[in-house]
Formats: sequence, structure tokens, C-alpha cells
Amino acid sequence: MFRKGVPFLVLFIGLLLGFSACSEYNKVVKGTDLKKKYDTAIALYNDGKYFKAYPLFEELATIYRGTGRAEKVYYYYAFTEFGLGQMDAASYRFETFYKSFPKSEYAEECQFMSAYCFYLNSPNYSLDQTSTYQAIQQLQLFIDQYPLSQRVDSCNVLVDKLRGKLERKAYETAKLYYKTQYYRSAIVAYENMLIEFPDSDYREESTFMIFKANYRMAIGSVERLKLERLNTAMKAYVKFVDAYPESKYIREAEQMYDNALREKEKLSTPNS
Repeated sequence: MFRKGVPFLVLFIGLLLGFSACSEYNKVVKGTDLKKKYDTAIALYNDGKYFKAYPLFEELATIYRGTGRAEKVYYYYAFTEFGLGQMDAASYRFETFYKSFPKSEYAEECQFMSAYCFYLNSPNYSLDQTSTYQAIQQLQLFIDQYPLSQRVDSCNVLVDKLRGKLERKAYETAKLYYKTQYYRSAIVAYENMLIEFPDSDYREESTFMIFKANYRMAIGSVERLKLERLNTAMKAYVKFVDAYPESKYIREAEQMYDNALREKEKLSTPNS
């Protein structure tokens, strides 16, 4: 009987301690002892209990506004938002901090964290990339503000990752245009991608696809536009083979080029 009662006793004591802790927390939240609130909030934050720490810091941030304690309270308030995963709110808190306390020892850190929240909010490449552009802008602002900061290297790494996402977005968009036979849009999309990302890993393929899209558009054109478009496609071919003479796409490109030549000859042959 004693052995069977041990787990229940342990559970019972655990529940009592839990209720006691909860009751103590509620007393602090409803109480008027600001030092107790502050100490409890810090302890909860350090334990990773952001959900419980949040209402305390929220109240203290209002009470201590304009006082000597406001800086430290708001610093923890912002990091509590971050701990809760509320990146929009956290970014705003961090921004408010470094604007309110520009000379604080935490100002640099908070400006970086504000930008980092934007980075974390950047969505998958397949979605709208407005947040990604905002994140790049915020990270660049930090670099400009603190060019000698040890965090600059981290910012550059984050910017590269974000630009990689934009590059992938541009590449996939161009591919989709081609797949759905919007060849003119595909050409423009590939060309714009190469302008924005001149060192792209997709550069060889994109240069080939510019030729291929021009070729497809020319072959499918009405008679009065065909010759001009074939000439444009052939120029795109020359540009591609000059840049990538050993490309894996060369054989396919040569076949399309030869066919373009035959189509051009037909147009110049009477009664063809």
C-alpha cells in the first residue's frame, strides 16, 4: 500500500507546489510592490518563462516611462517579445529602444535585433517578398550606423541569405513564365534576374533560357514577325555560346539554332 501511495503523494505535493507558485505569481501581478514585480519578471525571463514575464514587463514599461529604470525594463520587455516569437512586436520594441535610448550600452544590440526580427519574418521564397526587402534595408541601416561593429559580419551573412531568397524567387518566376508559354515575360524575367544578380548560380541556365524562350517565341510567331524574332533568337544563341562554350546545354542550343537557320532560309526562299 505504501509503495502504491508514493506516486500519488509525489503528484499531490507537486500540485500543491504548482498551485502555490501560481498563487504567488498572481499576488505579484495584482500587487503594488514594483521591486517585487521587477525581480519576478527578471527571474521568469531568465527561466525562459516569457509568457509569465510579459505582463509584468508590459506594466513596468508604462510605470517607469521617463524614469531611470525605463531603459533596463524596456530592454527586457523587447527581448520578452522576441522570446515569445512575436517578431513584428519585438522589432518595434527594439526600434523604440534604440531611438529612445540612443546612448545606451544596449542601443547597438537592439538596433541589430530589430533588423534580425525583420530577417526572421522573411517568408519562403515562393511568397511575397516585401518583408525580405525590408529586412535587407534594416540590416544595411545597421551596417551604415555601426560599420566597425562585430555584428557587421553577421549582417552581411544574413543579407546574402536574403538576397539568395530573392534570387530564387526571380529564377522560379522566370521558369514559370516559360513553362506557361509566356515567352516574352520569361525573357524579361531572366534578363532582370541577371541584372540584379550578376553572380547568380543560375546565370548559365538563365542565359540559355533567354535564347530558348526567344527561339520558341520566334518559331510560334506569325509570318510578319518571324524573321525579326529569329534574328533576335540567333543573337541570343551567339551570346550564350560565347559565354559558355562548354555548357551542358550546348547540344540542345545547337539543334535549336540549326532549326532557326532552316526557318530563316524558308522565309527567304520564294514560294516556300
